[in-house]
Amino acid sequence: MIQERTAPTFDATSVDLSKDEGLMLYEDMMLGRLFEDKCAEMYYRGKMFGFVHLYNGQEAVSTGTIRSMRRDADFVCSTYRDHVHALSAGVPAKEVMAELFGKETGCSKGRGGSMHMFSGEHRLLGGFAFVAEGIPVATGAAFQSKYRRETMEDESADTVTACFFGDGACNNGQFYECLNMAALWKLPIIYVVENNKWAIGMAHERATSEPEIYKKAAPFGIKGVEVDGMDVLAVRAAAQEAIARARAGEGPTVIEALTYRFRGHSLADPDELRSKEEKDFWLSRDPLKRLAKYLEEQNLATQEELDAIEKQVQEVVNEAVEFAENSPEPDASELRRYVFAED
Repeated sequence: MIQERTAPTFDATSVDLSKDEGLMLYEDMMLGRLFEDKCAEMYYRGKMFGFVHLYNGQEAVSTGTIRSMRRDADFVCSTYRDHVHALSAGVPAKEVMAELFGKETGCSKGRGGSMHMFSGEHRLLGGFAFVAEGIPVATGAAFQSKYRRETMEDESADTVTACFFGDGACNNGQFYECLNMAALWKLPIIYVVENNKWAIGMAHERATSEPEIYKKAAPFGIKGVEVDGMDVLAVRAAAQEAIARARAGEGPTVIEALTYRFRGHSLADPDELRSKEEKDFWLSRDPLKRLAKYLEEQNLATQEELDAIEKQVQEVVNEAVEFAENSPEPDASELRRYVFAED
């Protein structure tokens, strides 16, 4: 039986949302969705290689969190499912697509590929392929923010870090070690658990002694909240509160976003382990459709405006593919470049 867990504390109906904000959220989510759809097409056409893990269905978590942060200051740390996090952080779609194609014009100069997106310019700390690997990196970024602000008395260092990872990572030691340090030092960090119910082929409830991950924050004295990860306005409300707490020096927050990936674990996954009933249940809660319905009901957007956004975004995605296809491959003479830091 499918059990739905939601967080009434972050009821989207009570959110104050302007028309511009609503359309921005919709556009950001649409970009994530159409970009990933195009990635699937390009992968099966042999334009991308290796493992490619898509984000379809989870867009509300990325948009609701990252678009509540300061793009020019705050940090984002991702996992191997990182394309959409990069897009929400402001990395141009053409640079993300070029990276997936392994081109020199990619955000990681073609060296990172699907699982290792990085952009210093956009404060994207990286995509990390090993489960829970990014949690210590993000915790370190939050530590330097606090150190610069309190020890070096840099008032501009009121930056916040958002660290994304899945439910499977919450059974790894790094998660608990970093929660302990973040609590001790009251670090300005948000740990965003994208609980999509499956760690590759292992159902979440079968792998952990406490399925309600947000409760694992309490023993460390950290605030933990559970939120409907298929509702961008609910995620946004939870993120805004957590960001405000972090920026005010009140320490970390663990946000468990209950979400679902609409595709298999990767594009190489036949996705035969999840039942049709389960998939249909979550497909009916598509975050894009839910936001579109809300915007229309609140007279914040018309169907024509939403259709225009979709068309515009599709053009951006198509241009990204054209850019990637026409970009040069990395030169063999620079094989060893970027291994070490450069002046």
